[in-house]
Amino acid sequence: MPIATTHVGSLPRGDALTPLLLARDKGEPYDAQAFDTQVQAAVTDAVTAQIDAGVTIVSDGELGKVGYSTYMIERLTGFGGHIDRRPAADLAPLPELRQKLAGIMGSQEFTRASCIGPVRLVTLEPLHDDIRRFKTALAPHGEGVRAFMNAASPGLITAFQVNRHYPSHEAYLADLVDAMREEYETIVAAGFDLQLDCPDLAMSRHTGYQDASDEEFLKIASANVDALNAATANIPPERMRMHICWGNYEGPHDHDIPLEKVIDIILPARPATVLFEAANPCHEHEWAVWRDATIPDHKILAPGLIDTCSNYVEHPELIAQRIERFAGIVGKDRVIASTDCGFGTFAGYGKIDPAVTWKKLRSLRAGADLADARL
Repeated sequence: MPIATTHVGSLPRGDALTPLLLARDKGEPYDAQAFDTQVQAAVTDAVTAQIDAGVTIVSDGELGKVGYSTYMIERLTGFGGHIDRRPAADLAPLPELRQKLAGIMGSQEFTRASCIGPVRLVTLEPLHDDIRRFKTALAPHGEGVRAFMNAASPGLITAFQVNRHYPSHEAYLADLVDAMREEYETIVAAGFDLQLDCPDLAMSRHTGYQDASDEEFLKIASANVDALNAATANIPPERMRMHICWGNYEGPHDHDIPLEKVIDIILPARPATVLFEAANPCHEHEWAVWRDATIPDHKILAPGLIDTCSNYVEHPELIAQRIERFAGIVGKDRVIASTDCGFGTFAGYGKIDPAVTWKKLRSLRAGADLADARL
């Protein structure tokens, strides 16, 4: 079987869709029918573009969401207000760089609510809308296309929606397990693989928990994995993926927690497929950490083989060489070629030109084919 290719999930929203998503996020009036029509058109185009680029495990691009980490505030109770984002530890002493990056990547204009009350599920209607639109977009391509949908892990929600209500991190997580379980199970019941986004296990060390010690952070990360496992207890591991990253921005990243410190927390998580950064200059060397780890036999590695912070298009030969490293660790059949992170993590934010997205994904396919022929 050829080496599969995929990506982390989010795709650029585009100039037409972004204002609608931001207006909806801010609670401003918007035309619901026009919004649905615009999102459906964008998802349909994105699915076709992924398949044309040779992607074998496709997503809806998260095109109906303003962002991967804050969308749930319209589905759950307990969130409100707005907290300005604190600079990441690597960028905090570099105000001029922060200004330059904002000029290049855009500003993160979405609402950053905090947890101010009990978290409970209110509605899954937006999820059902996402599922309906995704199925409509997939229909012309037949039943053989593998597809996945993203969802925020419980730990991710705690990292972005800061706790202002619960007596402890664990108490916050416990209610999130109950509140998010139905979303996770609904995605799988619809026929899609579930991707849990988990930057809380790496990036949050130098963002939300930058004042903690490594030991304190690792305890938080371990509790987050326990919560993820509890929330997905009814879902087979092979139907799930999890994404680990250190932040999709072009900063120094000299405060990133090393993979070797978190890998023993990551591997016990229930999802069988692990997506992680393996292309950017701060983490490409960590293929050796995977080589030296004790990886359970059912785990599938989906390393990021193309960077999503640069408009360079990686050469297929480079991608093939990167694949071969991981195939040497777990075998070709347990490697999926993926991306470091999403191409459009938030509406209106990101450095990659939309046209370059498809160039990169075509090169990913070409590199996978090269590696497949050699392996």
